[in-house]
Amino acid sequence: MIQIHFIINPIAGSGNHKIDQTFLEKFFSKDEYYITAKYSNYKTHTTELAKKSISEKADIIVACGGDGTINEVASCIIGTPILLGIIPLGSGNGLASNLNIPKKLAKAISIIKKRKVRIIDVGVLNGKYFFSNAGVGFDAYVIKNYEESNNRKFLSYIKAFFKSFKNINDTRIIEVTINEETFEVKPFMIFISNSNELGYKVSLTPKASLEDGLLDILIVPKISVIKIILISLLMMIKKHHLLKEVKSIQTKQLLLHRKDFNHFKMQIDGEYNFIESNKINISIAEKRLRVIA
Repeated sequence: MIQIHFIINPIAGSGNHKIDQTFLEKFFSKDEYYITAKYSNYKTHTTELAKKSISEKADIIVACGGDGTINEVASCIIGTPILLGIIPLGSGNGLASNLNIPKKLAKAISIIKKRKVRIIDVGVLNGKYFFSNAGVGFDAYVIKNYEESNNRKFLSYIKAFFKSFKNINDTRIIEVTINEETFEVKPFMIFISNSNELGYKVSLTPKASLEDGLLDILIVPKISVIKIILISLLMMIKKHHLLKEVKSIQTKQLLLHRKDFNHFKMQIDGEYNFIESNKINISIAEKRLRVIA
């Protein structure tokens, strides 16, 4: 008997989905599978549910939500024999898209039943895992403003994007050490990626791979509003590297150091994080997560 636990974020995306125990049982034979559906009700609840599923000897834990939900579930099962399944219900679904997991429920469930496994790399940021990307600067403010809108739609991202222009002057010098080179930058954005997609088919790091043992770093110094709009348009067609200000680097590790503040405002897998440290150590852990894709 294969135990599959589905951990469902009921407000992911528009919150208008039909996943429940009865719906899921239609897809799985009772002779072969034991299905459990669990619902997260607050920000850290997903982690609690995942840990409980581990103690209950689940064979597969399926994260039903966006990149933030996937992060909480996957972070718990690293180092265990448990497989991660994904049903993308979020607004962006960058990691699921990179793994070619479709948004249609029936197709995503059929992938889980096939149990074809990929072993992917994992980003580590001051001991915290990330699977898709993390960032300092403009993208972190976009996520913060998006979360504060309490509206999980694409239009909310657009509104958050324009609202974040008021934060572009809140930029301080960061010392960056990467590939044995140290330099200072006042960043518009420092984007660290394990995956090649943000969501909505937008990519800042189109050459990134989940299985190459490298992080793809995009560094953009503070730029004018006109250039912000220009780089945003170029990102839509994956041509932002044409701007001379854009610096792309691949590495296994980097260090960010702030001399003026003892904290970083960041987004990690599409969730806003306030990190109380003046140093951020980021590295890649190769072949650490077994995911059905």
